[in-house]
Amino acid sequence: MRIPHLAALLVVTAALPGAAPAQSRGTTTAVVVSAPISDVRYDVTFDSTTAPNRTLQVSMTFATSGSAPVILSLPAWTPGAYEMTWFAKWVSAFTPTADGKPLEWDKVDYDTWRVRPDGAKRITVKFDFLADSLDNAMAWAQPDFALFNGTNVFLYPEGRGFDWPATVTVHTQPSWLVATGMTSVADAGTGSGAHGYSAKNYHDLVDMPFFVGSFDIDSTRVGPVWARFATYPKGFVAGQNRRDEWNAIAKSLPQEIAVFGEAPFSTYTVMQIADSTYAGASGLEHQNSHVDVISPYALGNPFMPSLYAHEMFHAWNVKRLRPADMTPYRYDEPQPTAWLWVSEGITDYYADLALVRGGIVDSANFVETTTGKIGEVAAAPPVALEDASLSTWIHPTDGTGYIYYPKGSLAGLMLDIMIRDGSNNHRSLDDVMRELYNTAWKKGRGFTDAEWWGAVSRAAGGRSFADFDAKYIDGREPYPWATVLPLAGFSYVTDSLREPRLGIFTQPDSGGVRVTSVAEGSAAQQAGVRAGDVLVAVGDIPVSDVTFGDRFRSKYSNGTEGGPLPIQVRRGAQTLTLAGALRFESRAESRVTIDPKASGKALRIRTGILHGTTTK
Repeated sequence: MRIPHLAALLVVTAALPGAAPAQSRGTTTAVVVSAPISDVRYDVTFDSTTAPNRTLQVSMTFATSGSAPVILSLPAWTPGAYEMTWFAKWVSAFTPTADGKPLEWDKVDYDTWRVRPDGAKRITVKFDFLADSLDNAMAWAQPDFALFNGTNVFLYPEGRGFDWPATVTVHTQPSWLVATGMTSVADAGTGSGAHGYSAKNYHDLVDMPFFVGSFDIDSTRVGPVWARFATYPKGFVAGQNRRDEWNAIAKSLPQEIAVFGEAPFSTYTVMQIADSTYAGASGLEHQNSHVDVISPYALGNPFMPSLYAHEMFHAWNVKRLRPADMTPYRYDEPQPTAWLWVSEGITDYYADLALVRGGIVDSANFVETTTGKIGEVAAAPPVALEDASLSTWIHPTDGTGYIYYPKGSLAGLMLDIMIRDGSNNHRSLDDVMRELYNTAWKKGRGFTDAEWWGAVSRAAGGRSFADFDAKYIDGREPYPWATVLPLAGFSYVTDSLREPRLGIFTQPDSGGVRVTSVAEGSAAQQAGVRAGDVLVAVGDIPVSDVTFGDRFRSKYSNGTEGGPLPIQVRRGAQTLTLAGALRFESRAESRVTIDPKASGKALRIRTGILHGTTTK
């Protein structure tokens, strides 16, 4: 939600002198294609000497010939994180040398360097990278640990394509570990803290992030693959919590393998960081791993299995199967696509399916999750899925920035139901994903609009989806739950609810849960709650309790209008208990339920969705 070598590397240890001053470009036209390079090797050093400064020491060594400039660039974004980041801004002390002597260099643009070989046959480029950003797509360091992505630190030659091998050596403390999805090589150079890896091409090179330092890692066999679980800080995910997280991984991954009929990797690594400065939980996918960053409070939360399942499914849907306008990746500019509702939204649908098919949750939880997504979409401004997919690059502030996740997930559910209905449950959305995986990705290309809808139509027995596309993908019409859900043995019902309400709006900050405004005529207003107060408790329910909302409704839903409602706030240096009175509001709530009177066909479809089966 919210992202890649052959022989051992040369170990670079000596501090090299600074580069000669660059000459002014004047009227010289910028070179856009680099001189060819070969035998590319990278070194990354993170140890007890660099950790205090939160710095990665990076070097790139390569062979070249002639006098034409070598043009080197850093990526501007990490695939999977749909935003431009410009990693070059964390680079300092850029120093190219040959035979221990500085080479002349200048900048072509803000993330591209031009190095003049001056007849050198082998060049080394060194720089420091500041690892200070706690983000899945970034580099982040602590005194005993670092995360970095290949897009952060691995330079590439402009205009020379990405189909060239390279090696990486990570230098660290002898007692520290390295975890990555990259292929290990036997000879990592000198020193007990050297770890060597290789990648066949640049796309692989930058798609395999690294953990370096002191962290926990263990592994187990999951179906046809080995799964690994790496967690920082060391000792944080232990005991029952670790067993629970492993249970979620081990039960959902086989369900996702079953959708595509194969695992295109031999190992899969879940890499997880917990830190108190981070709010919530997020993940970023890679071809045989993913990186999660979570608040410590997220550990044990029911959301975590869904996060794992979502990111793991991306190993097929996005890292391999993806739309044509994102194939192949390029790293210097945005690659907007109208298909994130498939890449992200349908991935989210399959995360839900992996949990229920794997027995991690039951059918009641599945329909509850679906109800929540329907409510989330209903609360957002109407927006076409294609538009929302395109707009995510600019982070719109109107509430639609990430709506392609839940709305795309619901579109996946509708398509699955309609395919199963049209084919008498002989085919499903699984068949669509598997067909495109085999006919597009395995042929080395992305899928097109015609290929997607053609696969959907074939799976549904020839039914046209042009109207569906026009109304619900390119259009903004509400989804027709009342007619679609019964096809799968579900009902869509609306209840009138009477609920206790405080009537306040809050925002967490360093002081706690702060009141930002108070509704007119509300229980909070009548009690004297003010904007700026820090809400401490309501009755005996502390606001810090993650189940506060559920406990509040459970305790007061059967109360009497006007009954006592003590509200505790902190106002400046004082802690006050204000005498409030219960106030209730009525609202309509729609929800998905399991229809006990479903027809035989609908029952077969519902069973197929929940268990991953079709009727033979």
